[in-house]
Formats: sequence, structure tokens, C-alpha cells
Amino acid sequence: MDMDSASSVVLQALTQATSQDTAVLKPAEEQLRQWETQPGFYSVLLNIFNNHMLDVNVRWLAVLYFKNGIDRYWRRVAPHALSEEEKMSLRAGLITNFNEPVNQIATQIAVLIAKVARLDCPRQWPELIPILLESVKGQDGLQQHRALLTFYHVTKTLASKRLAQDKRLFQDLASGIYSFACSLWSHHTDCFLQQIYARDEAAALSSLERTLLSLKGSKTRTHGMLFLNDSVVWLLRAAGRQVGPDSTCREKLEKTIILYTKVLLDFLEYHPCAFIPLIQRSLEFAVSYVFTPAGEGVTFERFIVQCMNLIKMIVKNDAYKPAKNIDDSKPESLEAHRIKTAFFTHPTLTEIGRRLVSHYFLLTEEELAMWEEDPESFAVEETGGDSWKYSLRPCTEVLFLDIFHNYSQTLTPVLLEMVQNLQGPTSVEDPVQLLMKDAVYNAVGLAAYELFDNVDFDQWFKNQLLGELQVSHHRYKLIRRRVIWLIGQWISVKFKSDLRPLLYEVILSLMQDPDLVFDFLLNSSPPVDDFEFRTEQFLPYLESIFGLLFQLLQQVTECDTKMQVLHVISCVIERVNIQIRPYVGCLVQYLPLLWKQSEEHNMLRCAILTTLIHLVQGLGAESKNLYPFLLPVIQLSTDVSQPPHVYLLEDGLELWLVTLENSPAITPELLRIFQNMSALLGDENLVVEIALKVSPILGAHMFQPLLPAVFRGIVDGERYPVVMSTYLGIMGRVLLQNSSFFSSLLTQMASECNQEMDQLLGSVIEMWVDRMDNITQPERRKLSSLALLSLLPSDNSVIQDKFCGIINICVEALHDVMTEDPDTGTFKDCMLMSHFEEPKLSDDEEPPTEQDKRKKLLALEDPVHSVSLQQFVYEKLKAQQAMMGDQGFGVLMETVDTEIVRQLQEFLQGL
Repeated sequence: MDMDSASSVVLQALTQATSQDTAVLKPAEEQLRQWETQPGFYSVLLNIFNNHMLDVNVRWLAVLYFKNGIDRYWRRVAPHALSEEEKMSLRAGLITNFNEPVNQIATQIAVLIAKVARLDCPRQWPELIPILLESVKGQDGLQQHRALLTFYHVTKTLASKRLAQDKRLFQDLASGIYSFACSLWSHHTDCFLQQIYARDEAAALSSLERTLLSLKGSKTRTHGMLFLNDSVVWLLRAAGRQVGPDSTCREKLEKTIILYTKVLLDFLEYHPCAFIPLIQRSLEFAVSYVFTPAGEGVTFERFIVQCMNLIKMIVKNDAYKPAKNIDDSKPESLEAHRIKTAFFTHPTLTEIGRRLVSHYFLLTEEELAMWEEDPESFAVEETGGDSWKYSLRPCTEVLFLDIFHNYSQTLTPVLLEMVQNLQGPTSVEDPVQLLMKDAVYNAVGLAAYELFDNVDFDQWFKNQLLGELQVSHHRYKLIRRRVIWLIGQWISVKFKSDLRPLLYEVILSLMQDPDLVFDFLLNSSPPVDDFEFRTEQFLPYLESIFGLLFQLLQQVTECDTKMQVLHVISCVIERVNIQIRPYVGCLVQYLPLLWKQSEEHNMLRCAILTTLIHLVQGLGAESKNLYPFLLPVIQLSTDVSQPPHVYLLEDGLELWLVTLENSPAITPELLRIFQNMSALLGDENLVVEIALKVSPILGAHMFQPLLPAVFRGIVDGERYPVVMSTYLGIMGRVLLQNSSFFSSLLTQMASECNQEMDQLLGSVIEMWVDRMDNITQPERRKLSSLALLSLLPSDNSVIQDKFCGIINICVEALHDVMTEDPDTGTFKDCMLMSHFEEPKLSDDEEPPTEQDKRKKLLALEDPVHSVSLQQFVYEKLKAQQAMMGDQGFGVLMETVDTEIVRQLQEFLQGL
């Protein structure tokens, strides 16, 4: 491409490509697309975006086309790759000067230089870093900033490379530039501080921008971090005393300080051993600003959060803990532990513990207003995911837990003293003490497991907490809310079952005011979901509590709250089982509406599925009344062609299974769901387990679409034993109970595999015999033996070749299922069932489910329970002998190991 003539036509095309008129825009874009592979095109683009006299939009577009071209054509192996000569010229042109006046374009140029550097630096572009460093040293403010910006993007990109050789190259590179980057940080920080004290905000903002870029571009090293520590102290002082909240520098200054703490945290996370020399200074730095007066008027929330995260990561870092056997500890672990032990003295820990509870745990006026205005949203926000990393309250609570866990001997007396000072009712006229009690109770709830041996919670509940729940003054609402939350934390830790009825009464009274129970529901295990739960204690309260839970489910608006209420409802249904039946009418009517409303909330739908699982189990055969809603839900949840199946499939499959287990009869509507099964088998191995469980219910013909995949799994030697066991179980059912279908399946698979039928049958039998050990359940081992024996008698040479393996399996199964009668000395099959009787139930026993009844009736028809393996082996061998004659059969038996033959004869004695 001739440069002179090309520049004008490319410039024209770029100009047209910035048009708002599609009739002009589209042809220009097509023309530019065609030029992408033309030699010289990117050289023209470089000249255009370096020409500051041209329109900004045109230059911007030229940069973007250049950047996209790097991704597509810069690599040597790429189709239409740029020539080495042009790439050399482009690299030189990109770093000729750093004087781009437009910030957005400067950033894009820095990014595209970094893209080239990722591919070419340092081997093909050794001059890049030296030129950047030289430009950063210049006196021109714009050039210095643009070079720093590019330096940051280049180092960030090079640091992201993952190949070992690339990482070594970058480490070598970083070692040569790190000291310089630190000196830049120091220089620009000093400039900023001088300018801010001189009230020159414009110059200070410029210096601060360079400070930020210097920090971003530096790779952390120990000596540098110690040096940077001091600079941040001065920045914090500037933040507190010289840079007001309305200053133009404020946001950038806070961003710089936060970036520094992020560098520290990253260094600690990825290089804990290299961080050991920094532990002392980092703890001094963080603790002084967060837990002493040094931070007053200086710190801001995000900085406090970062400092708390820093303390937490040092406290709980496994690399800083000695091994249980001290002699097995690494020297660096011992050194880190020594530093931590020396720092966390009794006075230091006491002050940290007291300040966390009495200062950071206190609810702020803003938080109180939020709770009063919307208690549900406030409770949900407090329980949000990774909020401990970014928000002050959850971060404070996590730090408290970690420190309390590691230093409980020191901190337990401190917390118990704070509790003792707040015994008895607190005056509603003393808001400070009310907030303090809320904070202390919060700490006792969080540390419940740690305080197990130190707090008699049952006595505290009866003598103190119960009384506080009965204070009805509206100002005491805060304490009532905290007390019920506190009880929720201790229920699964230490709470006598004898007190449960009293607790249920308390919950009933508090649920009249849902605002009090949101934290209890969202942050606690339900009081029916632990080992101490007794159904008979709960039943007198079941109707009232279940009704209030249903009302709450209708009232709440947050998705997380609905999910948790559904979880509690599910636990209640699971615990009381069939005794829930009189009370579920309203819930059954409401769930279809909730399902429809939750179309965009898959996790809520998962909670609904879980509730339905327990509901179906509780209703038993009565669950058939739910089918108009239930079956479409199962259909959607197990349809892999529908996007929601990613979230719903596992629970949907379980719901499908319990629905089948509790159905009084198989209906056409239930059968229609099985159209999902074929796709499921190819997508999820666990589905074959469902297939095996319901195959006796529905018959093997229901699973015809699945069988080719099962057949292939057997022939290919499915590597997962549990899955292979299930495959063999399904195929055993087919072979034993529908031999004609097995023959047609064998014909179909032989055609698909381009093999002879006999050859394929031999492969199946061989794999079956070889993988018999994958089958661990005696019932399934007997099923496989019956299935393989059903191939006899046969004159098929392939089956006769596998006769030895079939007999081996049968003898193994006989050992599994035959028991000896001590009186007669004869053997009998212990799996045989002769008749069905309704069991006699005691008062506290639940009646059998529909599935229980069906299983017993089906077992009477199931060959596993209706056919004697001993008799079946005998009859099949006699039939084979009759077909082959005594001499031929004798030759066949000689293929079997003599010890196996002896054991077989012993089992068949008397027949």
C-alpha cells in the first residue's frame, strides 16, 4: 500500500465510518475490513492517530482498528500476519513520543502498546522498557504522565503471563525497574504533599495522578513496601488535615491509599513467606489507625476495611502457624509466629477486642434508620455473600471471629466482663446503653462455639433473655430483635430440649411482628433443624407456626428472604412428615403463583423445588392432587433444552423420583415426563440411577430411548464403577425380562458399530464378567447372574466361549445369596419372598408410603425375589447338558476351574 496515496483514502474511510448515517457508515466499515490484511494499512493508521491535528473521533477509530489488528494479525502464525519489517517499523513508531493530548486516546494507545509488548517484549522489543523509563524521567509533565500510563499497562500485561519462561523473564525485568518505580512513587508523593500544603490543588491533583500510576506500575518487594509504608502515613495525614471532603483531590487521594493497601494484601496473599519481614510494621500500621486514637479524623471507611482485612489475613494465615509437632515446623513459620506472638500481647488483644465490640459493632444512626424503614432489606444486606471484604460491618464481624478463635483464652474474659456489666434490663431512656447491649449480644452470638464451655446459655435464657423479650416498649424493639437472633445462634450449640416449648411460644409471639425475626430467619438454623428437636414437643405449635410462616412467605419481598422462609417451611414439613397434611392447603395454592413470579430467579425456584420434595413426601399418595402444577415443574426442571435446567436439574430429578415413589398409580401424565430421559442420560450420569430405581415400576420398555447409550457405555467400559454398575443393572433387567427386545437392541447396535452380532454379544459378556466387581449390592449381583444365565441353553459358540465366566459369576452370586439351614444342612436363597403382609404398626410408627407398598408388591413379581438362583442355575445347566449331550457338556464344564466346579456342586446338592 503506497503510503502517500493510501493515507488520504484511509483517512476518508475512517471519517465516513464515524458518520451517523448508515448509508455512509456501512460501506466505509466494509472497505476498512477489506484493508485489514493489506500490507502498510497499520502504518497508515499509526500516522493518522499520531496526527493531533485530525478529528478526535477519527483518531479514536484509527486506534481501535490498530488495536484489533494486533489481536488478529500480529502473531507470526496468524493468517495474513504482518511482516516482520512492518512490525519493526510500527514498534518504533509507537514509542517515538508520548505526547498524546486526549486522555481517552492516550489510554487506548497505552493498551495497544501493552498488547504488542505481551507478544514481543523483551525479545523482539528490548528497547521498550528503557525508552519508557527515560521518558518518565523527563521534565515535560504531559510526556511524563503518558509514559507512566504506558509503563503501568505494559507491566500489568507482562505480569499476567503464565508460562514459566515468561514469568522468569518478567522477574528479571522487574528486578531492574522496581527501585526506579519506588523512587517515582516517593518523588510524586513528596510533590503532592508540598503542593497540597501550598494549597495548589491543580498541581497536587496532577502529582497525585502520577503517584497512582507509579504505584500501579511497581512490583512489590519487601524493602520497597517498608519504604512505601511511610509515604502512606503522610498521605493519610494529608487526607485528614489538608484535603477536605469537597477537595478535587479527595477521591484520587483515597484511591491511591486504597491501592497501596491492595498491593499489601495481594503481596500477603500470593507471597506470604516473603511478607514475613513486613508483618510487624503492617500490624503496627493497621492496628494503630483502626484501634487507637491515631486514626481519629484521618481514616475513612474503605481504608479501615482494608486494614481489618490485612490484620485478619495475618492472624489466620496457615503459613504463619507452627506444625502440631514443633519440630516439623518450617523456620519461616516459626519466625512469623514469633512476630505475631510478640505483637499480640494481652493489652493489645484486650484493646482490639473491646474496640471491635464497643465501637465498630455499634449500630450507626444510618443503620438504625435503614432498619426502621425496611427491616427485611436491612437483614438481607447484612448477610450478603462476600460483603465482609468490602463493607465495614461484616468485615468487622469476620475479624472479630478470627481473632476470637485464635486468641480465645485472652478474649473470653474480656467479652464475659462486658456481658456482666450489662446484666438486667437496660433503661429505654438510655440509647447509648441499648446500642452497647445490642453490640455485646452480637459478639456473644458470633462467638457461640468458642464460648461453649464458658456460658451457661440455658440459665441465661431463663433468667435474663426471656425477660428482655417480654419488654414491649418500642425503644426496646432493637434488643428484642437482637435477643431472638442470639438465641438462633445458640440453638445448635447449647440449648436444652426441655426449653424448646418455651422457645416455640416466644417465636410465636415474635412472629406477630415480622420485623423482629428477619435476622433470626436469615442468620440462624431453624429451631427444627438440629439433633435436639423432638416432634412431640413441636406438634402443639405446628398449626400456628406453620400458618405464620405461610403469612410471612406471602408478605416478604426480597428473594433471599423468601428462600430462607421456604427453607424453614421445608424443615418443618420434613420433621413432622404426614402430620403436616391438615395445614398445607394454603401453601399448595400459593406455590404455583410463587413459581410463576420467580421466573427470573432460578435460586428461588430451587428453594421451591426443595419445598415440593418435602411436601410430596409428607402428602404421600395425596400428592396426586398437585399434579397439574407439579408435573409441568418437573418437566421444565429436567428438560436440558431449557436454559434454567442448569440450576434446577438436580432438585428437579429428586422431585421427579419422590413423585414417582409416592404416586398411587402411573398415569399418562407421569409417563409423558419420560420424554426428557433420553437427553438426560447423555448429559447427566446420575439419571441412570433414577432409571434403575423406577424400571421395576414402569417396566423396561419405558427406557427404550436410553438403552443404546447404556449399551455403548458397557461395551466401551464406562470408567466410573457406580455408573457401570447401574448400566449393568439396567441391561440385566432388559435381558432377563424382555429377551426379544434385547435381541433387537443387539441387532441395532451391531449395525451402528459395524460389527457382527455375535462379536458384539461376546464383547458385552466379556465386559460384564470383567466388571462384575463394580456391582456391590447383592440384589444387583443376583440380577446379573440371572440375566447371563438366561442366555442358556445355547449352541452359539460365542456364548459357549464365555461359559466359564458366566459360571464364575453365578457361583459368586450364590455365595452372596445362599444361606445354610443349620437343621437340614441344605441351602436356600435368602432373597426369596413368598407373600405380602401389611405390617402391624405401633402408635409412634408411620404407615408405609405408596412406594413402600409398591416395592413389596413388585418384589413378589421381581425375579430377584421370586426366582431361586440355586434352582435357576440347576435348570439352565441341565438344559445345556440336554442340548449338547453328556460328552459335549463335560468338555464345556472342563473350561471351568475345578475349585469353582466343586463349590457349584456343593450349592446344587439335593436338587
